[in-house]
Amino acid sequence: MIARSYTVAFMGVEAKTIEVQVSLASGIPAFNLVGLPDKAVSEAKERVRAAITAMGLALPAKRITINLSPADIPKIGSHFDLPIALTLLAAMDVLPREQLENQLSLGELSLDGTLVAVKGALPAAITAASAKCGLICPHSCGPEAAWVDAVQVLAPQNLLSIVNHFAGRNILEPATPGEVPIESSHRDLQDVRGQEKAKRALEIAAAGAHHFLMVGPPGSGKSMLAARLPGILPPLAPHEALETSMIHSLAGVLEEGGISRSRPFRTPHHTASMAAIVGGGRSANPGEISLAHNGALFLDELPEFSRTVLETLRQPLETGDVVVARANAHVRYPCRFMLVAAANPCKCGYLADPERACGRAPLCGDDYLGRISGPMMDRFDIRIDVPPVTIRDLSDLPKGEESKIVASRIVSARQIQNNRFQGVEGVITNSSADGKVLESIVNLSSEAVALLDQAAEKFHLSARAYFRVQRVARTIADLAHSEITEKPHLAEALSYRLVDTG
Repeated sequence: MIARSYTVAFMGVEAKTIEVQVSLASGIPAFNLVGLPDKAVSEAKERVRAAITAMGLALPAKRITINLSPADIPKIGSHFDLPIALTLLAAMDVLPREQLENQLSLGELSLDGTLVAVKGALPAAITAASAKCGLICPHSCGPEAAWVDAVQVLAPQNLLSIVNHFAGRNILEPATPGEVPIESSHRDLQDVRGQEKAKRALEIAAAGAHHFLMVGPPGSGKSMLAARLPGILPPLAPHEALETSMIHSLAGVLEEGGISRSRPFRTPHHTASMAAIVGGGRSANPGEISLAHNGALFLDELPEFSRTVLETLRQPLETGDVVVARANAHVRYPCRFMLVAAANPCKCGYLADPERACGRAPLCGDDYLGRISGPMMDRFDIRIDVPPVTIRDLSDLPKGEESKIVASRIVSARQIQNNRFQGVEGVITNSSADGKVLESIVNLSSEAVALLDQAAEKFHLSARAYFRVQRVARTIADLAHSEITEKPHLAEALSYRLVDTG
């Protein structure tokens, strides 16, 4: 008679249900594992054998066959240890078979039977809830999985605890959801002296999730401004927190304790590979753009990034998702993120300063920023110059607004957008509005229409730029709590679009 239990195999953010089947048959003793396992899954045989031995049990002297079905789906990861061990114990009549068939499990086993944390507990819990069965996972994964309240989560410390639970000797309490508190950023906007236009542009970008590029000499405050973005971004809504945490769970970067309400802010180095930024590797893992889903991705020293990496970002910026193609699978990850970038005007950084610029100025500026292609540059909704601040200004200028004051305006503007886009699939902020949705929300005044048409003709705006200007203008109007996008709103949006960045 075959014993069965269930686990999952991860295909992007989707968790496919896998049936674990164990057969004990007469014949020469053997332990075979089939069903397209990778090296980590194949090694589960030794971990399971040692963990069961540590409980004082011995494997039967029979031909043990373990099948992971469907057999054509690749099985990757150490989380198959626990379901294999549980199903084997059920086949040995140590655990009740009928109860185990109503459980989905995942977890890695130490040689002494202790359960080790694994990736993907949250998407596994969602799959268990849809299948109307329980979930068994390592103790440290319990607070994360318990966020899915439609499933009962058991989070034992070791394999013996599960045996005692089903035997009725020591009943496990269901895991309770945990939450990582919203981090209060210690980096405040009021620390930035001067740069009022840049701070205003940063506020607009955060209010509408617009892509934002800063160009300026070294030390002008570009990275300092970007570092204060997390302090003004609104917290994640519950559904956004769930989406984002699923990706972080699969990547193994989710903080122990559960879902975070802080928007992600990812800052990869310019030497990062395409697989690190976009996603990939042997297991088609999510990249930085997916880890920044519903948050911001900051690319400092933008022209220093590989041209191939930058060009690969173009499609995800438009579609909001990315497909990582591998020989055995095509994995799709969501990646709706706000792109924030900073760049020097040239290689030496002092293009506008005749006393400090190199001998190749101004050609060096064209060469340096020319590393960013026109189509990529066209995807930035807001582009600003960040000039240097004098030493006198650093000491004489008063402190500006605190981040919490700016954040309150951004939350108000985001709430307007949330109400506006209720029921519109795939549109959360002004930056993602397109087509008829954009046409219905912009509500340009006649003066604004005339200005936009004049600017489009004079500056040869592309169709993409034409609509992106309208999105930024709508965000500026939302910050002003104006139902109509007036001429000043559009003029300010155009000023961020038509700036000469080199």
